[in-house]
Amino acid sequence: MERKEGYIEVTGGKVWYNLVGEGNKEKTPLIVLHGGPGNTHDPLQSALHVLADERHVIFYDQLGSGNSDRPTDDSLWKTERFVEELMDIRKALDLDEVHILGHSWGTMLAAAYLIDRKPAGVKSVIFSSPCLSAERWKQDADQFLAQLPEDVQQTIARHEEQGTTDSKEYQDAMKEYYSRHVCRIEPLPAVMVESRPKGNKDIYMKMWGPSEFCPTGNLKTFDYTPKLHEINIPSLFVCGRYDEAAPESTQYYQSLVPDSEFHVFEKSSHVSYLEETEAYVEVVRAFLRKADTK
Repeated sequence: MERKEGYIEVTGGKVWYNLVGEGNKEKTPLIVLHGGPGNTHDPLQSALHVLADERHVIFYDQLGSGNSDRPTDDSLWKTERFVEELMDIRKALDLDEVHILGHSWGTMLAAAYLIDRKPAGVKSVIFSSPCLSAERWKQDADQFLAQLPEDVQQTIARHEEQGTTDSKEYQDAMKEYYSRHVCRIEPLPAVMVESRPKGNKDIYMKMWGPSEFCPTGNLKTFDYTPKLHEINIPSLFVCGRYDEAAPESTQYYQSLVPDSEFHVFEKSSHVSYLEETEAYVEVVRAFLRKADTK
């Protein structure tokens, strides 16, 4: 399969992109927004590259992580700049019409882009394991934490209170949560293990916090639920049954977007695209095909 990769100049440096798919495709391209903040495109591409048999699929590493430049100016790590980055990428690649798939933090980026900028030419959006209210995410996380063994709960609480979340004990306790609600495959898929060193913990800490269940960064007040009704394009919300993006919350977000759709993958958690790849691709493909006709 043909791949075209390169770099695009954005505020703060250059971002790396990979456009997958042969020749001129008739169907509208898909651009994929990875999670984090500070993660990489690799896990998503490992699953979603197959969609390039019908359309061009664009993966990119957001500034600061993966194959992109890694500036040290932490004033760059804010939602508004990542929104501008997405605008720059669309412009540089002549993506006049596009579908968007955002995963996890990528759904926050997608919502901010669609609602704040009202961009032309976006034919549909997929919110995959969404976080559209940090407060609601934290409430769900607290419920999940309460289901962990008592000693694990105490370890997490103690280190968060003492500000020692970089300790090995906290990291080990974190794994208990992650193995239930982030990725239930054991051992972890190779692509997750291999991409981890390419991530950027500084961005994650600045924007989110020390762990998935402890938002202390500049996203901790993020809440686009009052504005979701402004999204007026075909929209699909998906998550896993055991997802940290809880099905109840995902369905609540979906209920706020007119004429949107909702799907739960019954055997997976936060990375449904790796845990149930075939089913995930099938649902996404069917949705995109339908959105192409609207």
